[in-house]
Formats: sequence, C-alpha cells, structure tokens
Amino acid sequence: MAVLGAGAIARDHVAALAQVPGMRLAHVVDRHPERAAALAALAEGATWSTDPASAWSDGIDVTAVCTSPESHAEFSVAALEAGRAVLLEKPAALNVADTDRILAAARTAGRPLLVAQTARFQPVHLEVARAVAEGAIGTPRLAHLTWYTGHVWPGGWRGWQLNPSRSGGHVAHNGVHALDLLTWVMDDEPVRVFARPCRTWAPGMPTPDSFQILVRFAGGALATVELCYALAERGTFVRRLVLSGTTGTLHHSSEDEPRAHSASPVAPASIDGAMTEQTRHLRDVLDGVAAPLTAPHQIRAALAAALAAQLSADEGRPVDVKEVC
Repeated sequence: MAVLGAGAIARDHVAALAQVPGMRLAHVVDRHPERAAALAALAEGATWSTDPASAWSDGIDVTAVCTSPESHAEFSVAALEAGRAVLLEKPAALNVADTDRILAAARTAGRPLLVAQTARFQPVHLEVARAVAEGAIGTPRLAHLTWYTGHVWPGGWRGWQLNPSRSGGHVAHNGVHALDLLTWVMDDEPVRVFARPCRTWAPGMPTPDSFQILVRFAGGALATVELCYALAERGTFVRRLVLSGTTGTLHHSSEDEPRAHSASPVAPASIDGAMTEQTRHLRDVLDGVAAPLTAPHQIRAALAAALAAQLSADEGRPVDVKEVC
C-alpha cells in the first residue's frame, strides 16, 4: 500500500497495516518531506516521496488517500485511472459531483474503491448489521444514535479541519460517519434532514463542537443523531444505539460494558479495533474474496445526506437531500 498524506489518520492506517498479515506499507507521500520520511520509517523497507503520482506507481496495489477532503477526487481518480485500488478517507469528497467522478472512475477502471467509514467496522456495528440482515427486528423503522467523545479544546483540531472550504464543515465531516452507518444498517437512503449545531464548552472554536441531526429516509423510517465532542477527558467515549423495526428492537450502550481503569482512557471493547478490521476487509477485497463493504450507492447517499445536514445547520432549516445533488 502507498499512503498519500502523512497526518494523524494516515498514521492510524499504518499502525493497522502492521497488524494484518498480507498487507505492507510500501510508500508514503506528503508535501512535507519530514512528515513523509517519519511515517515511512515506521515500516521496514518503506520509501517516501513528495510526488503524489508515486502513490500509484508500479509496485503499488492500493493507494490510501489520506489527504484533506478537497483533494480526494483529484487523487482518487488519478489512482483509479492508473489501475490501483483505492482506500479513500471520509468524507469521499466535498460535493456530490466529485463523488460521482470518483465512482465513475472506479466503475470504468474495474478497480475496488473502499471509503474508510470506519464506524462500520466497530464490533458492535458489525454485530448489529448482521442481526438486521438476518431479520432479527424485521424492517428498521426508528434509530437513535448518540456518540459522545472526549477531546481537548481548543487545539484538538487544526488547520483544514476548522476550515469549512477544506473539510466540508463539522456536521458534514464527522456527521458522515453516523449517516453512513444508518444508511448501511437500515438499508435505506436519507431524503430529508434537519441539523442543529451547538457549542458546548469551547465557545472560542471557529466550528461547533457538537450537533444533532433529524433524518427521514426514503422508506419513511426516522432517525435521530447526536454527536458531541465535549466530554472533559480526551479519549473517553459514551456510545448508544437503539434500532427498532417492525418485529423487534436492538439496543447497545457502552455504559453497560466493563470499564478498564488505567492512567489513560481505554476505548470500549464495542468500538475498539475498527481500523484493523477495516484493513483486514481491504485485504480480502484485494484478494477477491469480498466486495467493498461501502457500496457505490451508499457512498453517494451518505455523502449527500452529510452535505445536506451541513446546509441545514448553516441555514437553520430542514433540507431535502436532493438540494445538494
């Protein structure tokens, strides 16, 4: 694998690669030579460069696009056109037209495209999706998703993450995780959203740290999403999911799990190891024994819903998803 970008998320991918037999970091690209060299040094034999085209050169099987979102379409399309599989960080792009370009390039090249919607690979969500697919609750009709996360404010985010023209805005940038997850487990596409942003105890930050989204799906199902990054201690989590269908209900709360007591916060077992599981899945995709878990119509639907939610938060009104398509 070649990794394009050498920031924090790229480092997470490199750490996951080291845990998966059959996968190897071969090359790192970053515009900052010192960052590229430092990340490449974590894997024996890995090389580095500042030239993006080297991320899809001979000897590379898959290009991991880990740059900021405004460059996702350019780099993903180039890698696919060069015949490489692509692991693309979320959000897939900053608009639906660019997402369509990426999907078209993958379709034309006949190469795998996996968007790093890592929440899908958290153990609890894999189990919930499996249960829903097996008919445990009938047809999903209502979902309530709450993700509270500890972070350090201000300073927890930097640069492009605070610039809506580069990140898409906080609701789009991080809300796409939840909207993708619900699109997947409910097997339906959002058609209307209403989002409300909120600043909790970081009023000086240039972006709201928390938000809520009401979602209506094409089949009439409803969902509420609540994301908060204002828990006092970095690395702490509170996660809840209630999913009700026509014949039953699934429920999970991280508060019901055994809690480890250590000097540093420990992630709940229900969400731990997702990046490694995602990398195992990517290996299976490359080996031809699995299809990418993020299907093209889901990639498009989740991104469109996230962009619509951002527009709703910005303008303070409900937004039909088709407005951004």
